[in-house]
Amino acid sequence: MLQELIGQKVVLDLRGPFVCIGTLQRVDDQFFLVKNADFHDLRDTQTSRENYVAASKATGIKRNRKSVCVVRAEVVAIGPLEDVVNE
Repeated sequence: MLQELIGQKVVLDLRGPFVCIGTLQRVDDQFFLVKNADFHDLRDTQTSRENYVAASKATGIKRNRKSVCVVRAEVVAIGPLEDVVNE
């Protein structure tokens, strides 16, 4: 199932106030490797997680990392950015 997401723009919701949006490059037992990523601390803005992700889909990913390894144990959800709905 995760293999289907490789090469796609994804949203990783993490424990706590973090979200990562970018292109999923690789998955292994411990990490997700995300390229051209926006690793965002939601404490830095007044917007909600849902609104931040929806805005990223609408206006594009605000890349602040060429790549980032995200610990799988910290991820509570992952899905394609294209599946984000703004209703």
